[in-house]
Amino acid sequence: MPDSLAKNLATPDEVIEFPGVRAHLVDLGDLTVGYIVTEVGFRWSTHVRPTVGGEWCQARHVGVVLSGRLGIEFPDGSTLECGPNEVFDIPPGHDGWTVGDEPCIQIEWTGLRAFAGFPTGIHSRILATLLFTDLVDSTTIAAELGDARWRELLSNHFEAARAELERYGGREVTTTGDGMLATFDGPARALHSAAAIRRTATGHGLQIRAGVHVGEVELVGDDVRGVAVHEAARIMAAAGPGEILVSDMTRALAGASGLAFEDRGTHTLKGLEGEWRLAALASEPERLRS
Repeated sequence: MPDSLAKNLATPDEVIEFPGVRAHLVDLGDLTVGYIVTEVGFRWSTHVRPTVGGEWCQARHVGVVLSGRLGIEFPDGSTLECGPNEVFDIPPGHDGWTVGDEPCIQIEWTGLRAFAGFPTGIHSRILATLLFTDLVDSTTIAAELGDARWRELLSNHFEAARAELERYGGREVTTTGDGMLATFDGPARALHSAAAIRRTATGHGLQIRAGVHVGEVELVGDDVRGVAVHEAARIMAAAGPGEILVSDMTRALAGASGLAFEDRGTHTLKGLEGEWRLAALASEPERLRS
């Protein structure tokens, strides 16, 4: 089941404010929905343009007016006015304002980021360290144990893995069947966490494979998106049982942390261009395990 099937606009993920306008935003996966109130006298060209720039608003707005009236002007001089219960689809290149002496209240599900000049918030790009893990031969083990015992074993594994994520400052993004994706603020923490998860899995009679990669990702609510996520998944898929593979960049960035690596040569990763040089985490110095 998805993490968030419903959210309340009264408790938004983010609030965007300009003079005369306030927007409460919630994020549901790839969809951002906003509850927008424009005050009497508000006009985009007067109150928003000085901050975001441009002659006209370049957002495509799709939404519905709940109360009040919304006015729109296009570069050719034509205008449009929308009132309560009217659904609108306004193309980029326009000015907008509140009509009359009543605030205009709208719900929108397209155009919110462009309207606000793409401020940082729910959708932003950062450099992150990604850790993917996966249990080896999980299908075979599940068939041997039966559903009930397998669910218990998998639950214990995830509980132990989450403890190690917390210990090393990782953030769980999602589970992937019998594995997980997590982010860290640096490769050394991710690698120590991966090694600790490997040890706890071994203690449960399991083996993991893992991949660690540094790259730029887009934050979408609690999720992470982008090519780097696919790269990290492919690096993990190339790992053997009990192996923690890293990209060449990750190895270079983690080089000063006291971790040792074994070169695994170049690989062609499914769906990715070129050859990738990978290395395996060899061992952790004993002093770094505590």
